[in-house]
Amino acid sequence: MSRTALRICPLCEATCGLTLTIEGTRVTHARGDRDDVFSQGFICPKGASFGAVDSDPDRLRTPLVRRDGELCEATWEEAFDAVAAGIRPVVERHGPNSVGVVLGNPNVHTMAGALYPAVLLAGLGTRSVFTASTVDQMPKHVSSGLLFGDANAIPVPDLDRTGHLLLIGANPLESNGSLCTAPDFPGKLKALKARGGTLVVIDPRRTRTAKLADRHIAVRPGTDALLLAAMAQVLFEEGLTAPAPHVQGVEELAAVLREFTPEAVAGACDVEAGAIRELARGLAAAPAAAVYGRIGSCTVPHGTLASWLVDVLNILTGNLDRPGGALFPQAATDKTPRPAGPGRGFALGRWHSRVSGHPEAKGELPLSALAEEIDTATEEGEPVRALIAVAANPVLSAPDGDRLDKALDSLDFMVSVDPYLNETSRHADVVLPPPPPSQSPHHDFAFNTLAVRNQVRYTRPAVPLEPGRMAETEILARLILAVTGMHGADPAAVDQMVIDQTLGKAVKEPHSPVHGSDPRELATRLTGDTGPERRLDMMLRLGPYGDGFGARPDGLSLDKLLAHPHGIDLGPLEPRLPQPLKTRSGQIELLPGPIADDLPRLRAALAERPEGLVLVGRRHLRSNNSWMHNVPALTGGSNRCTLHIHPEDAERLGVEDGAAVRVKGAGGEVTAPAEVTDAIRRGVVSLPHGWGHNRPGTRLSHASTDPGVNVNQLLDGRLLDPLSGNAVLNGVPVEVAPETGPEVSSVTEKLTALT
Repeated sequence: MSRTALRICPLCEATCGLTLTIEGTRVTHARGDRDDVFSQGFICPKGASFGAVDSDPDRLRTPLVRRDGELCEATWEEAFDAVAAGIRPVVERHGPNSVGVVLGNPNVHTMAGALYPAVLLAGLGTRSVFTASTVDQMPKHVSSGLLFGDANAIPVPDLDRTGHLLLIGANPLESNGSLCTAPDFPGKLKALKARGGTLVVIDPRRTRTAKLADRHIAVRPGTDALLLAAMAQVLFEEGLTAPAPHVQGVEELAAVLREFTPEAVAGACDVEAGAIRELARGLAAAPAAAVYGRIGSCTVPHGTLASWLVDVLNILTGNLDRPGGALFPQAATDKTPRPAGPGRGFALGRWHSRVSGHPEAKGELPLSALAEEIDTATEEGEPVRALIAVAANPVLSAPDGDRLDKALDSLDFMVSVDPYLNETSRHADVVLPPPPPSQSPHHDFAFNTLAVRNQVRYTRPAVPLEPGRMAETEILARLILAVTGMHGADPAAVDQMVIDQTLGKAVKEPHSPVHGSDPRELATRLTGDTGPERRLDMMLRLGPYGDGFGARPDGLSLDKLLAHPHGIDLGPLEPRLPQPLKTRSGQIELLPGPIADDLPRLRAALAERPEGLVLVGRRHLRSNNSWMHNVPALTGGSNRCTLHIHPEDAERLGVEDGAAVRVKGAGGEVTAPAEVTDAIRRGVVSLPHGWGHNRPGTRLSHASTDPGVNVNQLLDGRLLDPLSGNAVLNGVPVEVAPETGPEVSSVTEKLTALT
């Protein structure tokens, strides 16, 4: 007999509520939860394929341990014994920095990934930390840290109330939104237009989002910061500024932007000066407007400056922290709001990478530097000799995967927490597979801090944990114990330690609702069936809407949340300044020192006129990085690894639609089928991210039948945004030529068969 269960979708940042149909222990159908307070029934193809993702037969069901060079099935006890025996000697012999930790994008989509990595890093004490952030959104964290004093204080567009939305480097109709958690982003954009609002899209490709726009500006890739700087200059020149309160540095900013006139940047951006002035005037004239930039404006040479200028435009037009503009969300599990006032500020470069001297940002080193940190000896400390990869596949997601592939083979020891034997985990000495999402609880700690409406939801596992499986939370707790010298201790001790530390600090904070209380007595009042649930209960109670352990009887707790299975609506975003500011001045610091120091590099770009073709990436609605290419329902159709090229460029180069083309970059070359389309501007080609499933030793049976090519192999890892360490993935020079020889016919025949 079938039954239904609720589940928050973990497959992208939209966090939609699902209603699952379950036959026995198998998810057979998924539809949108019409009663979900946030998504209200919306579902995308990824969510509709939840059951197929959940039951993929290639998911690992037991741990793997390397014996005599081969990965073999093992018990959980054997696996953690091997982890302890492999990691601890490296730490004791070479120091904590000789153990690297790589955290992948899926970490922010699970409760375990939110609750345990920080404890792991603190326990290890390593500075060799690499995450997916530095091939994605690190510029936004850095610009927010410098502007607001908090790298996680990221304002999001108030989509439901704005009248003018400018998107740069964003394609939410296919990505579902990012750093802006919004179920049914497409519906919100259509509603904006229906109420008479204006949608402007700046993108070198005519994406699905651009097709919906009132105006599409096909900017030259990599010149986003120049275009935004010119818009800000127009606001100053024409007296159109109305800065938000709590701002310092307005006059200084006007002075440093004076030379970035529309006429000065037009040639580099390939956008007419008049069009730039119209963009600025339209933004200033709107009663409520927001500028939103995403991965296309982050993964470029001036990614931090572009991210900074997005907020500069919101600030100068008075649209920061007001309804219809860009506001700071308030998540239910945020820390107890402290009184407004000066904070510690945000610092960059507190330490540097060993080989190339890259400065840390937000406690991380560039993922692009991982290979050299493993394979290059220097006199400055030990190389990375052991690696812990949690939900990470950097062989595909980082530049020059071939080099990293070889470097991983040279490690003394590697452990991977991953449900698949993929291009990265195949190198591990131990693979620890988490259960499928239906067997895991879910609360969005990270994405609720970026949500376009304040709300809180929690779903318990829809299906009981299979015999032989281990909860992901327990896997990470046991991993922490194994690598920090406490192997064999009760994993519940990890959660209890966090609870004790958190409550111990809370009772000492004057602004806390539990100030002066006994932390041990408070701990006895926590509810929940597991350690992670008790931690969630604690965070809810101490948070901005919490019951304060009884101090606010109408406030939130886990029990109250469980009584509302479709979630609790906490209302629209509200102005919060100056409370979120943690700068040393207690103000928005509009022209921070590191930004001012990087502006000469942007001035130099005014004279740049790149010759030849440049490469940009692209996203597909039915994909999320390299996660889902093993699910037949989510591949095929438009979700294919083809090179988009403009008809005029194709004709000039002798490239035919469907024929194989060779693409060469600084890091190597790949061969892919050409897809001739006028949806991309002249001088630009595009390959999607996350493909390249053709390496031996993986267990990705469907993905390997149509592997595609790894676009990041075209990069050698040397191109970085200097402030954030973010890899430059867009606007990089490439050479394109028709492929010749037998490979042409095989690729062409394969493409023909697929279509």
